[in-house]
Amino acid sequence: MKKIAAFEAAKRFIETEFTTCDGALLAGSVVRGGETETSDLDIIVFDKGLQYSYRESIIRYGWPIEVFVHNLISYRSFFAMDAAKGMPTLPRMVTDGAILFDSGVLDDIKREAQEFINQGPPPWPEETIKLNRYILTDRLDDFLGSNNREEDICIAVSLASIIHEFYLRTNLQWIGESKWIYRSLNNFNPDFAARYIYAFEQFYQKFSKKEIVALAEEILAPYGGRLFEGFSLGKE
Repeated sequence: MKKIAAFEAAKRFIETEFTTCDGALLAGSVVRGGETETSDLDIIVFDKGLQYSYRESIIRYGWPIEVFVHNLISYRSFFAMDAAKGMPTLPRMVTDGAILFDSGVLDDIKREAQEFINQGPPPWPEETIKLNRYILTDRLDDFLGSNNREEDICIAVSLASIIHEFYLRTNLQWIGESKWIYRSLNNFNPDFAARYIYAFEQFYQKFSKKEIVALAEEILAPYGGRLFEGFSLGKE
């Protein structure tokens, strides 16, 4: 079937498949203006008559559609799970979402999502910071000690995730995954985001490790630097 415009497809989807819903939003890249040929439609549906939440992947009107279906309470438990992960996936979708249908419930839900995002993630306890200092130290040692290009690449992938998470969470900021790793860094500190990208470009393009190591040591420094000696987990 020929693909129709994103908003029109999403609106038609709601009108035909969720006729009794109380509200629906279209989120994702098609709303932010970053649509590509592989973009899908992220649709959040709110229906007070549902007993449970669910997620479904389907194709309609030429579009792959990811639909996230909630009642008027269940979304809050997903907000709480996002807070625990430090990654506000659903709240971001709700705040950014374009309204497809609204019986009058979406203003409050959008306001709640925005307040959730503004509050930021819960701070890491001291023990969590110590654990992540140790993990980052261990990865750096592996990275510096490795002479295997294939293994270096895999370690660098791990470091990219750990560095981004440590930096953002210790600064009380939300983290991301995939493309949201860069977006989350750039939203908080564009200078750091640029240096983060540069460091990994230097490694992948020129095999230089020093920029990644320097970036990791920079973010560890305010918390005592690398941690190995004296680290303990589970000892009474």
